[in-house]
Amino acid sequence: MTMTPRRRGRPGHDQDAVLAAAVRLFNTHGYDATSMFDVAESLNITKSTLYHHVSSKEQLLTMAVDRGLDGLFEAAAHSTQTTATAQLEDLIKKSVHVLAERLEFVTLLLRVHGNTEAEQHALTRRREFDRIVTDLVEKAQAEGGIRSDVDPATAARLLFGMVNSLIEWYRPDRGDPAVIAETISKLAFQGLTKRSNG
Repeated sequence: MTMTPRRRGRPGHDQDAVLAAAVRLFNTHGYDATSMFDVAESLNITKSTLYHHVSSKEQLLTMAVDRGLDGLFEAAAHSTQTTATAQLEDLIKKSVHVLAERLEFVTLLLRVHGNTEAEQHALTRRREFDRIVTDLVEKAQAEGGIRSDVDPATAARLLFGMVNSLIEWYRPDRGDPAVIAETISKLAFQGLTKRSNG
């Protein structure tokens, strides 16, 4: 993936600050309804100063969705687990932490619909990640770690449906991400039914 070079600007207004402001506005008002003037005004800078940091609103959207997606791909690539089942469970837990740490970016990512080139880019990468999860489900089924009578692609979507639902209610003051990750993992891999000791 080609990395966008960081541009230096006025003190207190670097590219990360511009991106953070844009993401807040995109999530609050919608991407289409947000202009570059709105982003500049929220930072109390001129549009010409804003264009010193980024070239367009599309670039801001691409940077934003990539921030969320990069975390997910990194989580998938760096598992130390030896079985596919353990890797899948590990990925679920790590993805909760990615969402908690990059909440606004993942929220924006999950709201794109493919109306622009930047959104199409995001959807293409999301499909790549879905394929990684589906492959892990298939491997876990083949090794006997999870039940084989469910469709792998459906299982992958449902697993991440639980994780992605956090954008609707999670806030930093509403629970420890590690506890939430463990809860989702237990629900996904053990279910809600109470197990007898006998």
